[in-house]
Amino acid sequence: MALVTDLLNWLQSLPEPGLVAATGGLVFAECTIGLGFIAPGESGLLVAATTATSVSRFLTLWAVVTVCAALGDSLGYAIGKRFGPRLRETKLIRKYGLDAWDKATGVLERRGAWAVFFARFLPVIRTLTPAASGTSGLPFRKFLPAAAAGAACWSAIHIGIGAALGEAAKKVEGALNTGGLIIVGVLVGVAVYFLLRYKKKKALAVTAEEATPAKIGADD
Repeated sequence: MALVTDLLNWLQSLPEPGLVAATGGLVFAECTIGLGFIAPGESGLLVAATTATSVSRFLTLWAVVTVCAALGDSLGYAIGKRFGPRLRETKLIRKYGLDAWDKATGVLERRGAWAVFFARFLPVIRTLTPAASGTSGLPFRKFLPAAAAGAACWSAIHIGIGAALGEAAKKVEGALNTGGLIIVGVLVGVAVYFLLRYKKKKALAVTAEEATPAKIGADD
């Protein structure tokens, strides 16, 4: 059965508004401080991206995910600005992301808005960077353009990867459907051949070792 193809076709048959909205919601949750540790936004985006089989579907998913990611980052920024440095001492940050928080803060101090852009491509750190930006006092007028640009590039790359993986999976499964039995048969045959050859060599070695003492005794 073409399990991968059936799954991809099922995903593509789902109502596009619902699928896109759910993906946007996951991404929004991941970008918000705290929820990024439990919301599989990146994984959900890659799965949903396998349905981007046309330019219109690609652009729709890209636009929604970009907006949701930027909104999630903005909410994280607002949380960081509201609670300030004491946010670092919360149980959630200390348990899951203290090192990442310190790294994000350090990079922000050195790179400013550029750190916001590049942090989008770093797992865990991208979840903490918006709040760290608000805590560090980075002006929102500098934060938002960097966050939006990072979200746009990140979503475009991941949607492209997901769409390519979906097509590749179909082609690979199609090739296995037509020639899979031949390939498997050849591999099994080769494995059996080398296994028999190994056993034969081992048997000959054992026979030679057993024959050597007997020959020595006869010579004596």
